[in-house]
Amino acid sequence: MLERTDVLDRVKALSLLPDGMHVTTAMVATYFGVTVEAIRQLKARHNEELSCNGMLTLRGDQLAEFKRDTLSRYPGGHPQPRSSLTLYSRRAVLNVAMLLRDSEVARQVRVYLLDMEYLARTQPVENPASTDTASLDDRIDQRITHILGKTVVPMFNALIETSGEHRRELVALRAGVQRIERRLHQHHTRLQRLEGVRDDRPTVGVMAAMDAMNGRRFEHHIAKLLRRDGCTNVVVQGGRGDRGVDIIGLTAAGQRLVVQCKRFAPYLNITSPEVQKFVGAAKVLHNADVALYVATCPFTPEALNIAAETGITVVHRGQLEQWSAGEPLEVLE
Repeated sequence: MLERTDVLDRVKALSLLPDGMHVTTAMVATYFGVTVEAIRQLKARHNEELSCNGMLTLRGDQLAEFKRDTLSRYPGGHPQPRSSLTLYSRRAVLNVAMLLRDSEVARQVRVYLLDMEYLARTQPVENPASTDTASLDDRIDQRITHILGKTVVPMFNALIETSGEHRRELVALRAGVQRIERRLHQHHTRLQRLEGVRDDRPTVGVMAAMDAMNGRRFEHHIAKLLRRDGCTNVVVQGGRGDRGVDIIGLTAAGQRLVVQCKRFAPYLNITSPEVQKFVGAAKVLHNADVALYVATCPFTPEALNIAAETGITVVHRGQLEQWSAGEPLEVLE
């Protein structure tokens, strides 16, 4: 994985020194959004490992030569160290990403690496026995769903129309049958997705694929996830005249659903004013029962507080990754 230094620029642009090969301790700290002291402590704890992967400290003649040949050409843009200067190669910066704990940028770099490793070892493998079993279960689920929807529910409808004494109990039973029907439909959809041939799996991982999408494609991707989880009447309406939401529809339980989609760089944040704007659109203009704010980046603490207070469900980058990988959102069930 340490050869995949291109991952660094997928998450955030890494500025280099004029030699085009190295960065200083301060530049590493800026890239990961942490303090210089945090990087220095990391260096102290993992000096040998980082040195093996391209970190070096210049002193004496080496430092004088580097200052003369590289830093002196840009005296205002880079520090002029007196006694020593620690330099990190791109490989060493990637090593820092694997070790650094309290950095969202480092976490996103690791996510990309894990995506690539996962895809390399999870290629589809033929298993006739499991395929036959899955197909049988699939056919049974479809048959039960068909019987419930085409036979049992209409039978309850007829009984409810002609019954007076037990009408309330019959209505409750019909609602229960319809819930089972929706659950089976959801199960069938997820089974198809999980056990089908994944030719559409992105070559660089789930989140990397979403980062490469434009806003419109991202909205359609979210709409596809909603349909996968049993939502109906899903319409993508992002753009002019969307009245502050990108997707509308109904949950599996028939609740009114609205969604806001933001495909931002992973080092940015959704702020409280953006959430407040969506609250007005979702609750006032659309009278939504379920409101999702889906983003490819984190939310600020204040934005999360406002969402919690107003009943908005936020789906940040980590949750979006799990959702895209097959984990359903509880709020949609």
